[in-house]
Amino acid sequence: MIALLRGRVALLEEEAVVIDVGGVGYRVFCGTRTLAGLPAVGEAVELLIETHMREGAIQLFGFVNRAEQHWFRLLQNIQGVGARLALSLLSALTPEALATAVAARDRTALTRASGVGPRLAGRIIAELENRHESLPPAAADAPVPGVGGDALADAVSALVRLGYGRSEALRVAGAVRERLGAGAGIDRIIREALKELAP
Repeated sequence: MIALLRGRVALLEEEAVVIDVGGVGYRVFCGTRTLAGLPAVGEAVELLIETHMREGAIQLFGFVNRAEQHWFRLLQNIQGVGARLALSLLSALTPEALATAVAARDRTALTRASGVGPRLAGRIIAELENRHESLPPAAADAPVPGVGGDALADAVSALVRLGYGRSEALRVAGAVRERLGAGAGIDRIIREALKELAP
Protein backbone atom coordinates (compact mmCIF):
# COMPACT_ATOMS: atom_id res chain seq x y z
CA MET A 1 0.00 0.00 0.00
CA ILE A 2 1.57 3.28 -1.12
CA ALA A 3 1.16 6.01 1.55
CA LEU A 4 3.58 8.69 0.33
CA LEU A 5 5.47 9.54 -2.85
CA ARG A 6 8.56 11.72 -2.99
CA GLY A 7 10.14 12.42 -6.35
CA ARG A 8 10.02 14.85 -9.27
CA VAL A 9 7.11 16.11 -11.34
CA ALA A 10 7.36 14.29 -14.67
CA LEU A 11 4.08 15.41 -16.21
CA LEU A 12 1.12 17.57 -15.23
CA GLU A 13 -2.23 16.41 -16.63
CA GLU A 14 -5.76 17.80 -16.34
CA GLU A 15 -6.74 15.55 -13.42
CA ALA A 16 -3.44 14.04 -12.35
CA VAL A 17 0.29 14.43 -11.94
CA VAL A 18 2.91 11.86 -12.92
CA ILE A 19 5.63 11.65 -10.29
CA ASP A 20 9.00 10.17 -11.22
CA VAL A 21 10.31 8.17 -8.27
CA GLY A 22 13.67 6.61 -9.10
CA GLY A 23 12.81 6.24 -12.78
CA VAL A 24 9.28 4.88 -12.21
CA GLY A 25 6.36 7.17 -13.08
CA TYR A 26 3.32 7.08 -10.78
CA ARG A 27 0.09 8.71 -12.01
CA VAL A 28 -1.60 10.39 -9.02
CA PHE A 29 -5.09 11.85 -9.26
CA CYS A 30 -5.48 15.15 -7.40
CA GLY A 31 -8.05 17.87 -6.88
CA THR A 32 -7.67 20.99 -9.01
CA ARG A 33 -6.61 23.01 -5.96
CA THR A 34 -3.78 20.55 -5.27
CA LEU A 35 -2.70 20.40 -8.92
CA ALA A 36 -2.58 24.20 -9.14
CA GLY A 37 -0.20 24.34 -6.17
CA LEU A 38 2.26 21.73 -7.46
CA PRO A 39 5.76 22.73 -8.59
CA ALA A 40 6.78 22.84 -12.25
CA VAL A 41 7.86 19.81 -14.29
CA GLY A 42 11.28 18.61 -13.16
CA GLU A 43 10.98 20.00 -9.64
CA ALA A 44 10.81 18.01 -6.40
CA VAL A 45 7.39 17.08 -5.02
CA GLU A 46 5.98 15.09 -2.10
CA LEU A 47 2.37 13.95 -1.75
CA LEU A 48 0.44 11.92 0.80
CA ILE A 49 -1.20 9.02 -1.05
CA GLU A 50 -4.42 7.04 -0.79
CA THR A 51 -4.21 3.78 -2.75
CA HIS A 52 -7.44 2.34 -4.18
CA MET A 53 -7.73 -1.04 -5.83
CA ARG A 54 -10.86 -1.22 -8.00
CA GLU A 55 -11.80 -3.70 -10.73
CA GLY A 56 -8.26 -4.87 -11.29
CA ALA A 57 -6.85 -1.33 -11.45
CA ILE A 58 -4.75 0.48 -8.87
CA GLN A 59 -5.46 4.19 -8.55
CA LEU A 60 -3.46 6.67 -6.49
CA PHE A 61 -4.93 9.88 -5.04
CA GLY A 62 -2.63 12.61 -3.76
CA PHE A 63 -2.88 15.30 -1.09
CA VAL A 64 -0.61 18.06 0.15
CA ASN A 65 -1.73 17.81 3.79
CA ARG A 66 -3.45 15.50 6.27
CA ALA A 67 -6.61 17.64 6.48
CA GLU A 68 -7.34 17.07 2.78
CA GLN A 69 -6.57 13.37 3.12
CA HIS A 70 -8.83 13.02 6.16
CA TRP A 71 -11.75 14.71 4.38
CA PHE A 72 -11.18 12.49 1.34
CA ARG A 73 -11.55 9.40 3.55
CA LEU A 74 -14.45 10.81 5.52
CA LEU A 75 -16.51 11.84 2.49
CA GLN A 76 -16.29 8.36 0.98
CA ASN A 77 -18.14 6.93 3.97
CA ILE A 78 -21.24 8.71 2.70
CA GLN A 79 -23.54 6.82 0.35
CA GLY A 80 -23.19 8.16 -3.18
CA VAL A 81 -19.75 9.73 -2.65
CA GLY A 82 -16.86 7.91 -4.31
CA ALA A 83 -13.22 8.88 -4.74
CA ARG A 84 -13.79 11.14 -7.76
CA LEU A 85 -16.69 12.99 -6.10
CA ALA A 86 -14.66 13.43 -2.91
CA LEU A 87 -11.88 14.97 -5.02
CA SER A 88 -14.45 17.21 -6.69
CA LEU A 89 -15.56 18.49 -3.29
CA LEU A 90 -11.95 19.13 -2.28
CA SER A 91 -11.41 20.95 -5.57
CA ALA A 92 -14.32 23.29 -4.87
CA LEU A 93 -13.81 23.78 -1.13
CA THR A 94 -10.85 23.78 1.25
CA PRO A 95 -11.06 21.50 4.30
CA GLU A 96 -11.87 24.57 6.40
CA ALA A 97 -14.67 25.61 4.01
CA LEU A 98 -16.08 22.06 4.06
CA ALA A 99 -16.07 22.11 7.87
CA THR A 100 -17.88 25.45 7.91
CA ALA A 101 -20.42 24.33 5.30
CA VAL A 102 -21.27 21.23 7.35
CA ALA A 103 -21.51 23.21 10.59
CA ALA A 104 -23.69 25.87 8.91
CA ARG A 105 -25.82 23.27 7.08
CA ASP A 106 -24.98 25.20 3.91
CA ARG A 107 -26.10 23.02 0.98
CA THR A 108 -25.38 25.77 -1.54
CA ALA A 109 -21.68 25.79 -0.67
CA LEU A 110 -21.42 22.03 -1.23
CA THR A 111 -23.25 22.18 -4.58
CA ARG A 112 -20.38 24.28 -5.96
CA ALA A 113 -18.59 20.95 -6.43
CA SER A 114 -19.15 19.33 -9.80
CA GLY A 115 -21.52 16.36 -9.48
CA VAL A 116 -23.00 17.43 -6.13
CA GLY A 117 -26.68 18.37 -6.25
CA PRO A 118 -28.89 19.67 -3.41
CA ARG A 119 -30.02 16.17 -2.45
CA LEU A 120 -26.49 14.78 -2.07
CA ALA A 121 -25.37 17.98 -0.32
CA GLY A 122 -28.18 17.45 2.20
CA ARG A 123 -27.10 13.83 2.76
CA ILE A 124 -23.47 14.88 3.33
CA ILE A 125 -24.55 17.44 5.92
CA ALA A 126 -27.00 15.07 7.62
CA GLU A 127 -24.37 12.34 7.96
CA LEU A 128 -21.54 14.58 9.11
CA GLU A 129 -23.10 17.28 11.29
CA ASN A 130 -23.58 15.01 14.32
CA ARG A 131 -20.23 13.23 14.01
CA HIS A 132 -17.91 15.83 15.55
CA GLU A 133 -15.65 13.14 16.97
CA SER A 134 -14.78 11.91 13.46
CA LEU A 135 -14.46 15.30 11.78
CA PRO A 136 -11.07 16.93 11.23
CA PRO A 137 -10.18 19.53 13.90
CA ALA A 138 -11.32 22.47 11.75
CA ALA A 139 -14.83 21.02 11.63
CA ALA A 140 -14.95 19.91 15.23
CA ASP A 141 -14.04 23.44 16.37
CA ALA A 142 -16.54 25.23 14.12
CA PRO A 143 -19.38 26.90 16.02
CA VAL A 144 -22.75 25.32 15.29
CA PRO A 145 -25.91 27.46 15.24
CA GLY A 146 -28.01 26.71 18.28
CA VAL A 147 -25.03 25.34 20.22
CA GLY A 148 -23.19 27.55 22.69
CA GLY A 149 -25.77 30.32 22.81
CA ASP A 150 -28.84 31.41 20.89
CA ALA A 151 -27.33 34.83 20.15
CA LEU A 152 -24.95 33.27 17.63
CA ALA A 153 -27.70 31.26 15.93
CA ASP A 154 -29.95 34.33 15.75
CA ALA A 155 -27.11 36.48 14.41
CA VAL A 156 -26.34 33.92 11.70
CA SER A 157 -30.04 33.79 10.72
CA ALA A 158 -30.18 37.58 10.55
CA LEU A 159 -27.09 37.76 8.33
CA VAL A 160 -28.52 35.08 6.02
CA ARG A 161 -31.74 37.11 5.72
CA LEU A 162 -29.58 40.08 4.74
CA GLY A 163 -28.27 38.06 1.80
CA TYR A 164 -25.02 36.54 3.09
CA GLY A 165 -24.30 32.82 2.59
CA ARG A 166 -24.75 30.59 5.66
CA SER A 167 -21.11 29.45 5.68
CA GLU A 168 -19.79 32.99 5.42
CA ALA A 169 -22.26 34.25 8.05
CA LEU A 170 -21.37 31.45 10.46
CA ARG A 171 -17.63 31.90 9.97
CA VAL A 172 -17.69 35.66 10.57
CA ALA A 173 -20.33 35.70 13.34
CA GLY A 174 -18.57 32.81 15.10
CA ALA A 175 -15.24 34.66 14.98
CA VAL A 176 -16.89 37.84 16.30
CA ARG A 177 -18.59 35.96 19.16
CA GLU A 178 -15.29 34.29 20.02
CA ARG A 179 -13.57 37.69 20.14
CA LEU A 180 -16.33 39.40 22.16
CA GLY A 181 -16.98 36.50 24.52
CA ALA A 182 -19.92 34.18 25.14
CA GLY A 183 -21.98 36.94 26.79
CA ALA A 184 -22.10 39.12 23.64
CA GLY A 185 -25.62 40.04 22.57
CA ILE A 186 -27.10 39.48 19.12
CA ASP A 187 -27.10 43.19 18.18
CA ARG A 188 -23.41 43.59 18.89
CA ILE A 189 -22.51 40.35 17.07
CA ILE A 190 -24.46 41.46 13.98
CA ARG A 191 -22.97 44.98 14.07
CA GLU A 192 -19.39 43.71 14.30
CA ALA A 193 -20.00 40.97 11.72
CA LEU A 194 -21.40 43.48 9.22
CA LYS A 195 -18.25 45.59 9.63
CA GLU A 196 -16.14 42.57 8.68
CA LEU A 197 -18.42 41.55 5.83
CA ALA A 198 -18.53 45.05 4.32
CA PRO A 199 -16.57 45.29 1.05
